[in-house]
Amino acid sequence: MAAQDRSPTEGRTQLRDLVRARKAAMGLSYDKLAARCVDPVSGVVTVKSSWLHRLATDLPVQPPEFPVLRGLAAGMDVPLGQVQDAAGAEFFGMDVVWSSSGEARAIVEDLDRLTPLQREQLRVLLNSFTRRE
Repeated sequence: MAAQDRSPTEGRTQLRDLVRARKAAMGLSYDKLAARCVDPVSGVVTVKSSWLHRLATDLPVQPPEFPVLRGLAAGMDVPLGQVQDAAGAEFFGMDVVWSSSGEARAIVEDLDRLTPLQREQLRVLLNSFTRRE
């Protein structure tokens, strides 16, 4: 984990929202959810209930490192990519943009600051890289 607690990037709450939603859907306490957050690679519980509580109640937390994300994904029974995307968006302002087919994605920082026209222009630009003439 990082050395200091950190608030989400300018009001972003993607990981917090995911944790709150999964905790509620699974009907788990913070302690029980934390106990389920076992990193499948190391076999170690990677999340403390106090960290989950701080995250879910909008208090500053240390941004999670990769083993924590793996543990969270396992504990919440969601794909690792979903947890990575939520953490990247909340803590680092990174947004994932999927292609219309859903088979490819691009990571764009500060996507929410772009206008609808700029987002469309970005989509056209990304699509232009794969067009064959």
